Amino acid sequence: MTAMTPGSNIPLPAARVTVDVAAPVRLDVSGLLLTADGKVRSDDDFIFYNQPTGPGVTHRSGGGTAPDAITVDTSAVPPGIEKIVITASPDAAGQTFQGIEPTATIRNADDGSALATFTPPQLGAETALVVVEVYLRGGVWKVRAVGQGYANGLAGIATDFGVSVEEPAPAPAPAQMPVTPPAPPAQAPQAPAAPPAPPAAPPAPAPGAGKINLDKGRVSLQKNQTVSLVKGGKPLLSQVKMGLGWEPAYRGKDIDLDASVIAYGPQRNHIDSCYFGKLQIVNGAIKHSGDNLTGEGGGDDEVITVDLGRLPQEVTGLVFTVNSFSGQKFTEVAKAYCRLLDAASGEELVRFDLTNAESQTGVMMAKLIKQFSGEWEMTAMGDFVKSRTVRGMVKPAAQAL
Repeated sequence: MTAMTPGSNIPLPAARVTVDVAAPVRLDVSGLLLTADGKVRSDDDFIFYNQPTGPGVTHRSGGGTAPDAITVDTSAVPPGIEKIVITASPDAAGQTFQGIEPTATIRNADDGSALATFTPPQLGAETALVVVEVYLRGGVWKVRAVGQGYANGLAGIATDFGVSVEEPAPAPAPAQMPVTPPAPPAQAPQAPAAPPAPPAAPPAPAPGAGKINLDKGRVSLQKNQTVSLVKGGKPLLSQVKMGLGWEPAYRGKDIDLDASVIAYGPQRNHIDSCYFGKLQIVNGAIKHSGDNLTGEGGGDDEVITVDLGRLPQEVTGLVFTVNSFSGQKFTEVAKAYCRLLDAASGEELVRFDLTNAESQTGVMMAKLIKQFSGEWEMTAMGDFVKSRTVRGMVKPAAQAL
């Protein structure tokens, strides 16, 4: 039996597998069938205690005395479904995973033998988790340990994957009815129609309805703004370039800054760093153009190329940083910026200009975060750190993810 760690995967030796998730408290376990775009086809692809059967996927309740479980029959999964994610949330409303780490056990559904286990580490305020995923890759079904947490409960997971929450939401609504419309008795007949609306409202922003995307062309970001790398409704899964540039604040003075990118896994674990001393990482999916010693000349001073489609599955976050190895402060820098370009066409997609400076030697310029839908999002950062090398940026950048 394999003890899995976040991001690890194993091929499934059996066509039918069961994933049960146990914890010191009762958990609700669910399964979602996802297409290549990371979304369900309809609410029928959300398998849980109130809808226990779906195409190739079934839910089994433990009744409070045994763990809930999801069984996946890979031979019966419909064409077009490439991934089944298994989620868990505490049954008690509002309870977090703090101190109640769950353990998923992947079993052969026919003989019950355990194939692997996974316990997500470092849990805290999460009220729901994507625990593991069963996915199809190159004609082979595999299981991957994920452990990604959500602070907005199962509704947050559901909406992220395209499930409408109006159907599962009415359960808590009756408790709210006496509080919300207690006034005229004449309104009582109207009450049954009202409950779905209140629970439906909070999740509305979760899918990012108001989120900026690339449909209208080049995007200029302000600090802490985010853009989804989606164009025409499809995630951008091609080569992009992050160009970083700067100029000295005082004429005639060279300034040597170093651009880097730090790659992280789903638990903010450091995977590798790409910089002037290590020009390629993660099997060449990330490449650095090399060191610029002066900052002179127009255009980008250093360029980092990222092949989003070739990134390993365990890479879910990238933080782009700039450091002054020679100790010069960013108050001596003018016009520092970063910009994301389509590597094939050279088209500028996103730009962020650093409008303020602090007397520090490092700055986190931007981050790219992979969503469970498969989309990548870029967020402008502009956060200064006391560090002359990328090594000193690893910890603060992880905290900023």
